Amino acid sequence: MCSCVRSSRALSPVLLPRLLLLPHIGYRLASRGLWTSPHCLAVSGDSQLLPLPSQARVVICGGGIVGTSVAYHLAKLGWTDIVLLEQGRLGAGTTRLCAGIVSVAKPISIECQMASYSNSLYQQLEEETGVKTGYVKTGSLCLAQNQDRFISLKRLASRLKVMGISCNIIKPKEVAKLHPLVNIHDLVGALHLPADAVVSPPDVNHALAVAAAGQGVQILERTSVQQVQVEKGQVMAVETDRGSIECEYFVNCAGQWGYELGQASETKVSVPLHGCEHFYLLTKPLQEPLPPSTPVVIDMDGRIYARPWQGGLLSGGFEKNPKPIFTEGRNQLEIQNMQEDWDHFEPMLSALLRRMPGLELAEIHQLVNCPESFTPDMRCLMGETPGISGYYVLAGMNSSGLAFAGGAGKYLAEWMTYGYPTANVWPLDIKRFGNLQSSRTFLRHRVMEVMPLLYELKVPRWDFQTGRQLRTSPLYDRLDTQGARWMEKHGFERPKYFVPPGKDLLSLDQSKTFYKPDWFDIVGAEVKCCKEAVCVIDMSSFTKFELTSTKDQALDLLQHLCANDLDVPVGHIVHTGMLNERGGYENDCSVVRLSKNSFFIVSPTDQQVHCWSWIKKHMPNDPHLHLEDVSWKYTALNLIGPRAMDVLAELSYVSMTPDHFPSMFCKEMSVGYANGIRVMSMTHTGEPGFMLYIPIEYALHVYNEVMSVGQKYGIRNAGYYALRSLRIEKFFAFWGQDLDTFTTPLECGREFRVKFDKDTDFLGREALLQQRQDGVSRRFVMLVLEDHDTELDLWPWWGEPIYCNGQLAGTTTSSAYSYTLERHVCLGFVSPPLGPEGLPTPITPDFINRGDYEVDIAGQRYPAKAKLYPFSSLFTQQKRRKDDMELSNLQGK
Repeated sequence: MCSCVRSSRALSPVLLPRLLLLPHIGYRLASRGLWTSPHCLAVSGDSQLLPLPSQARVVICGGGIVGTSVAYHLAKLGWTDIVLLEQGRLGAGTTRLCAGIVSVAKPISIECQMASYSNSLYQQLEEETGVKTGYVKTGSLCLAQNQDRFISLKRLASRLKVMGISCNIIKPKEVAKLHPLVNIHDLVGALHLPADAVVSPPDVNHALAVAAAGQGVQILERTSVQQVQVEKGQVMAVETDRGSIECEYFVNCAGQWGYELGQASETKVSVPLHGCEHFYLLTKPLQEPLPPSTPVVIDMDGRIYARPWQGGLLSGGFEKNPKPIFTEGRNQLEIQNMQEDWDHFEPMLSALLRRMPGLELAEIHQLVNCPESFTPDMRCLMGETPGISGYYVLAGMNSSGLAFAGGAGKYLAEWMTYGYPTANVWPLDIKRFGNLQSSRTFLRHRVMEVMPLLYELKVPRWDFQTGRQLRTSPLYDRLDTQGARWMEKHGFERPKYFVPPGKDLLSLDQSKTFYKPDWFDIVGAEVKCCKEAVCVIDMSSFTKFELTSTKDQALDLLQHLCANDLDVPVGHIVHTGMLNERGGYENDCSVVRLSKNSFFIVSPTDQQVHCWSWIKKHMPNDPHLHLEDVSWKYTALNLIGPRAMDVLAELSYVSMTPDHFPSMFCKEMSVGYANGIRVMSMTHTGEPGFMLYIPIEYALHVYNEVMSVGQKYGIRNAGYYALRSLRIEKFFAFWGQDLDTFTTPLECGREFRVKFDKDTDFLGREALLQQRQDGVSRRFVMLVLEDHDTELDLWPWWGEPIYCNGQLAGTTTSSAYSYTLERHVCLGFVSPPLGPEGLPTPITPDFINRGDYEVDIAGQRYPAKAKLYPFSSLFTQQKRRKDDMELSNLQGK
């Protein structure tokens, strides 16, 4: 039986007659060729005849569009002695089968920036190199079939406008004018991105290679990297099947094989990605051939995309039931078109015909099945690997390799050149993952969830369902039986909130909305308890290190790394940033001086790998100085509320009042029967209470005792949503959300946490002194929304544009509903308009206090009041002044 008949049998009867007539369904890509492209051997000639250099400054593995982009940008930045190795032919991997769409419609801002830069780069490559790249500015149409999707597109449009990217929200009738084939009967609107484009990926790859070679980059094909040699944590050489190359830097751009390459070296490198099959359809030219400038269509609700291709159409999508591949590490020198699967593609084909009914009569040219690599969180992997100096990774593009390659290559080249990229790339930093995400079973299961999510609705605070219960507190089962609903951070299960008895658990789990969520009242009750009685939150996921030394080495290292003064009496807690040379936050942590030469460092959960790498990078090679990750040794309980001191006093027979236990102080004490509990008078929220760091074997006992004694004081469990509300209304900034490597203490009102008055050199000191002299050009502010209906209006979540006096002034970084103020509170950065010649101007309190502020939520602007200090403190002060006046009046009578 011919392959076309086999393929058609499982399809719907509507499609059957058409498919039976098609002669090309079973053809292989290798025999027919998808793209017309100059052969890349023109760059290097016959690479088998070229000698392998014995040394280089940097070796790049991978001759696809990502690897050539890195080589191109390094050469642009003045690097010489660059060698790019490709195991097959240049661009013969996934790049050759890429769909060729360059769109800026991406979930997070840094990805939009990368795609926008890629678009500009590909547009000018032809002029720079003389190589035709097939670049056509088509524009794209992101369609919305329902109001929730339409809201998500409006939110995206607001964010793109902040970056200066042209876009428009349009009506269905305008969609029909822009694309003749689109069926608009079920659409509520669309986002039009006029600058989006299509290209020929192999030709762009070839152009980048030609440009790189023209600047001295050596490109060698048919040369396989076997492993990277590492000595004393430093890249030393790269072993290939043709010999060894000594080098200082290595860049893993191996795409599908990035994971295997990382595992192949003696010092293993975790590159958490996994392959899935990806399908798209090619048609022959239509009866009325589609012009090359016809817009790309992205129909996320239909799970499909479509672009013009040689007078016909190229259309693919992201199915709900993806097919992971290469779990066993199977290797291929060059990616071939894999086995067709019409049964699997049928839902996407049906969706395409619903969206473009005019394609019923189109002839199918080919069904392409190619591999794509995906990561655990749908974001690419970028940066220097932890523990190995000089080993960089750029891989895991989640089917957006073409759109990201230009910008990602630029940022990685900057990172290698200057020590940091020119944008905040933390959401993409490979150090957001650790070895715990390297399990092949985990990756296989997670990518089966991730691939469908690329076109799933991106509602706020999405929780992955796979790869769960990987890291849990000893209290997990106990809390779960009490109604805990869970979220995951760096593989660690953390309670969001606790569902009271009698509530519908299922509906709460499925509550995903841009409006007021179903957990609103539950979290409100937890916040109320934190303020009036006592709550306990399991915060075991926080990263915990111990730094010890025989003499002053630990103190000296921390004084160099930390902006605040760590030379404090034993028992004192210091909140401090670890800054880079630019004065930006590499970490935001609390440090306890346990003894003269021993320190306990508490950092955010997702800082475990990043913070460890940062400290180790600056540690001297001293056997008397020791850093240990003790995150697994301690369960952390946060007791928040005015009755927390009563609970602990009853359990320890020690007075916990501020007179006996001052704020920001740590004591090791007994709680119940358990000894050695580190009790700290801080809560990360601004509310009164204590953090308890409990040796893990005592965790259940201490928790049970706390809950038992706390009953008389109204104790209850609480989760991270309550914590978020409390910390935001108190104007507490969190690293990774509000603070990043470009944020300085002076910009976020933390100058008082910088030891300017001490004659101690620390990382970032010179930059901060200069900034203090010049003035800061942006400030971290708190905005309380006014004229915003919590019940009916869209909620702010993060990333919303902030306007001051009608002009764009910044964006929000985090937000929450304040149950105290009964209004929404947003945190974010604002800047005054640029001065003469487009230069930043110093920001003043007067600019902030006198401005008329608005927060843009999906295109709707809401007035807001901006402050440089917490509103809750202001209200407390006003209440105290009122109480004092009433008291003085009574005394005067």
